[in-house]
Amino acid sequence: MKIEQIYTGCLAQGAYYVVSNNEAFIIDPLRETQPYMERLKKDNAELKYIFETHFHADFVSGHLDLSKKTGAQIVYGPTANPSFDTLIATDNQIFTIGNITIKVLHTPGHTMESISLLLIDVNGKETALFSGDTLFLGDVGRPDLAQKAANMTQEELAGILYDSLQNKIMPLSDDIIVYPAHGAGSACGKNMQKETMDTLGNQKKSNYALNQPNKEAFIAAVLDGLSAPPSYFGMNVAMNKSGYESFETVLKKGNHPLTVEEFEQIAEDSSALILDTRNAEDFHKAFIPNAINIGLKGDFAPWVGAMIVDVQQPILLVCDNNCEEETVTRLSRVGFDNVLGYLKGGMDTWKNAGKEFDSIDRISAAAFEKKYSENAKIIDVRKESEYSAEHLEIAESLPLSDINQWSASLDKEKHFFLHCAGGYRSMIAASILNSRGIRNFTEIEGGFNKIKETQIPKTTFVCPSTLK
Repeated sequence: MKIEQIYTGCLAQGAYYVVSNNEAFIIDPLRETQPYMERLKKDNAELKYIFETHFHADFVSGHLDLSKKTGAQIVYGPTANPSFDTLIATDNQIFTIGNITIKVLHTPGHTMESISLLLIDVNGKETALFSGDTLFLGDVGRPDLAQKAANMTQEELAGILYDSLQNKIMPLSDDIIVYPAHGAGSACGKNMQKETMDTLGNQKKSNYALNQPNKEAFIAAVLDGLSAPPSYFGMNVAMNKSGYESFETVLKKGNHPLTVEEFEQIAEDSSALILDTRNAEDFHKAFIPNAINIGLKGDFAPWVGAMIVDVQQPILLVCDNNCEEETVTRLSRVGFDNVLGYLKGGMDTWKNAGKEFDSIDRISAAAFEKKYSENAKIIDVRKESEYSAEHLEIAESLPLSDINQWSASLDKEKHFFLHCAGGYRSMIAASILNSRGIRNFTEIEGGFNKIKETQIPKTTFVCPSTLK
């Protein structure tokens, strides 16, 4: 038997590939199927089942394409109602793969169809739990995403999640290895550990959610401090339930080179958004007017989902050379399939053609220190938790995730400084503000990580933990 965790850092997502005696199953696959097909070929294995732990909100699964290519059955938990042929498993149903078995545990709460999958080895020993979004390392799945579909309140879903954990997972052996669907950085939880696997026994000791004295305390702790989910979550759920274009079709359409003239014409004739995926260091020097910068070398897909409201939005790409296919692939993982093409040759061809370009005023932290005064307006776009831990005394907390709410209230005439932790998020914010005609600002290179090295007054708060 072989268990392989296929972890995608950008999405903080774990898919699982398990082989036993030339038969295999896959849990929660990503959109592009080629990596799985290559593994099956290498192992000379037949894919029997594609298990989906629930209808995912934060990414588009590869279940449909993978099933078409292999003939494997797609398996969902009780109450699932997809628009395609699938096997709806019952609670405690057993599936045999090679000389191992998988036991389906219905664990609703994150969503009502959520399941966890208990692996039983050739000797009959329960050895691994693929816990989906029911149990994370250090946390549990947020119970507020499925309210509308379940016609329940988040408090009711949290109570159901508590029962699932107490009745289905807590009684299992401490030495079972827990393989969750997500890790630190995912918006599906708020307190996840950086590790991607752990023993159940250690989680019973260390996971705050598993150590609440009663259901009421659990509900309060799990719901406390939840930020609003990204707008694309609901659209991804719909795609996972109803279907989507094949990844190959999406890639072929999006990975299409456009000349400067073609690119400019499409931009003028359509409502396409120009998405520039270069790093902040290059973007701020020169970019196509009104382009939005979300760097590929970062948490690209989640920020695309958070910043671009509609997955159907037509997109034109400006990329570093040889990054075009990766960009289209990563966009497709979160359902942004309507890429119209990319600028052939990148930004250099645009400038060489004599086309107009824009720039962002950016200075170093050292230069910022020289310009600093107590009357300066400073916007910190980090998360509220980062701001609370330490920030500049006169800085205002306006998180990037809420930019659509606060940008309209800015005074276009008054200059301000803009920073995040390292420069990635502040350049996203800078590009969005610039595209909205707000340009009287200076972005700080290196963000708070570099500002901490200066003598500019800072404030540290010790926030009482809501997780104990």
